Amino acid sequence: MKTFLSEDFLLSNKTAQKLYFDHAADMPIIDYHNHLPPQEIAADKVFENITEVWLKGDHYKWRAMRANGVDERYITGDATDKSKFLKWAETVPYTMRNPLYHWTHLELQRYFGIDTLLNAKTGEEIYEATTVQLQTSAFSTRNLLKKMKVEAVCTTDDPTDSLEFHQQLKQQNPGLKTVPGFRPDKFIMIENPVFPEMIETLGKVTGKNIQDLKDLLEALHDRIDFFHSMGGRLADHGLTQLYASDFTEDEVNKIFRKRLAGHPIFAGEAIQYQSAILYFLGLMYHAKGWTMQFHLGAIRNNNDRLMNILGSDVGCDSVGDYEQATALSRYLNRLDAEEKLTKTILYNLNPRDNELFATMAGNFNDGIIPGKIQWGSAWWFLDQKDGMEAQLNVLSNMGLLSRFLGMLTDSRSFLSFPRHEYFRRILCNLIGKDVENGELPNDLPWLGQMVEDICYHNAKRYLEF
Repeated sequence: MKTFLSEDFLLSNKTAQKLYFDHAADMPIIDYHNHLPPQEIAADKVFENITEVWLKGDHYKWRAMRANGVDERYITGDATDKSKFLKWAETVPYTMRNPLYHWTHLELQRYFGIDTLLNAKTGEEIYEATTVQLQTSAFSTRNLLKKMKVEAVCTTDDPTDSLEFHQQLKQQNPGLKTVPGFRPDKFIMIENPVFPEMIETLGKVTGKNIQDLKDLLEALHDRIDFFHSMGGRLADHGLTQLYASDFTEDEVNKIFRKRLAGHPIFAGEAIQYQSAILYFLGLMYHAKGWTMQFHLGAIRNNNDRLMNILGSDVGCDSVGDYEQATALSRYLNRLDAEEKLTKTILYNLNPRDNELFATMAGNFNDGIIPGKIQWGSAWWFLDQKDGMEAQLNVLSNMGLLSRFLGMLTDSRSFLSFPRHEYFRRILCNLIGKDVENGELPNDLPWLGQMVEDICYHNAKRYLEF
């Protein structure tokens, strides 16, 4: 059976179709937050089969397979790649109305030209057909990105990373801008059991004997300088919530030294430390002209059994119900009051916080650049049709949709870039409906420019790529 993905997929009216095909479809992609491995881009890796490029590391699919009763052996275990794919093929029909169903068939069609529905009957045929294509240089990592018109990607990198693969890419100059993203969470979360080990690693990388807060801040500053020299212009933080309690440097120094000495610290002390580090990082980002991103609200690694077997990021995370407003306001206000608030993108995982984040972003724009403080695209569990539409509608009501930075994949897969197409079709359909309903003027030159800006130009200007 052929797929349902017609040319006008998700485009329900003529205005939407015109906006999409004339203004959105061919725009390049700037994917300013993802988890692609830079070593695979530098090596221009060719994958052995579709399981390797599509299922390994994709916790969205893992969650669906577990929900469908698939044994873990066929998800993250020692089963063959082909048998894992066939179990995914069996699962796909059961994902109807989950975005995975749309994404799966978009990716098969856009990358491989396969417009057959994936299911138990077609799984083996599709596995073999995709394997033949993937084992050619036309399907190497860089060519996969080129096929989707990807102009720039920003990876997510540990502050202690050597960035050797980014260096290789700079030397190779493959026509793709690959930017490292600074992710310092391990040095913020002081209660993490491996915190002392991470501080020791940071000390070795920077050649510093980190004994106090001053040493730590100098080491982090050194790494920010290094990332900047390698083209880094963004930092990202994946936290449950922001921290913005009052502190003095002396208090925080004592807490830090206490933790390094192996003594337990109290919850209030942890919050003081985290508040201080986030503040000082914010100052460093501003000095460099960086953009900082905050992904807030996930409750992670809920399943201890799988955590103990497989580790983190294996599909056992959920929407959290943390309080966000007060600390978020205090943090942004503290930096803004000193005129040291850099460009900032905020992402929420709990949909109840949509209006909260949209209005909070609007509090701290200062007229220096359009949309300095952004409410980011629908993230993770909200990264689906309803979630995207809700985000676009709330942003329209509470801010300026026309200044929005648009979509990103936040993905570990080189086959995930049709999500930009998915977003662009939803965006054009939303605007097209308003025009057809008489709620917006039929000013296609302006609306077309607005669509192009959201899809590409706004991010390019904002991030200075």
